[in-house]
Amino acid sequence: MAKQSDVPLVGRTYQGLALQERRSQRRAAIVAAGLEVFGTLGYAASSVKTICGVAGLTERYFYESFTDRESCLTEVYSQLVEQMGAATRAAVEAADADVDAQAQAGLRAFIGYLTDDPRRARTVLVEVVGVSPAMEQRRHGVLAGFADLIVAVWAASRSEPLTQRERLTAVALVGAVNHLLVDWLMTGGGQSSAELADICATLFSAARDRLEGALKPGTAPPPD
Repeated sequence: MAKQSDVPLVGRTYQGLALQERRSQRRAAIVAAGLEVFGTLGYAASSVKTICGVAGLTERYFYESFTDRESCLTEVYSQLVEQMGAATRAAVEAADADVDAQAQAGLRAFIGYLTDDPRRARTVLVEVVGVSPAMEQRRHGVLAGFADLIVAVWAASRSEPLTQRERLTAVALVGAVNHLLVDWLMTGGGQSSAELADICATLFSAARDRLEGALKPGTAPPPD
């Protein structure tokens, strides 16, 4: 006969929930509280105690899922980025085949996701900046991923691969979108998400037209 200590904890239930389900619920509550705290008070002004107070849990349960504030911020950021990326890719796939239409659809989804909840925008655009070398590497990877998405949309519209200049332009466009949204956030968010997306789509179309025009025979290349 098995001793009580030999019974797997996952099989025990409390109020109809197994241990792993309760842990998952507590983790989700802490992540939601992290978004609230990081997205309103800011990372520097946050504390484990504050996050737990918002979540309605003791600090013991915080350390059940996270080692420190930064690991909680990393999880909040990762979930936001995943949702934002999924919304952007879905919008691109649902748009017309025209490259400019796809770019605008993707930008509307990307910008709309952040501006629909300023806590998301503040966390993704401001609060993760400069936290640590590991977070900076993660943030750079996220920005590079969205540049790769622009490159993929752009490249799908033509038969020849993008030039190095065009790939660097995609990186620059991501930086421009990022800073435009930071400016929107820091100045009170007076513009609509559609207006911001249209501005960014115009930048993409103008850059694409300029660079692709330079590829046509008899057209002078853009200056280095």
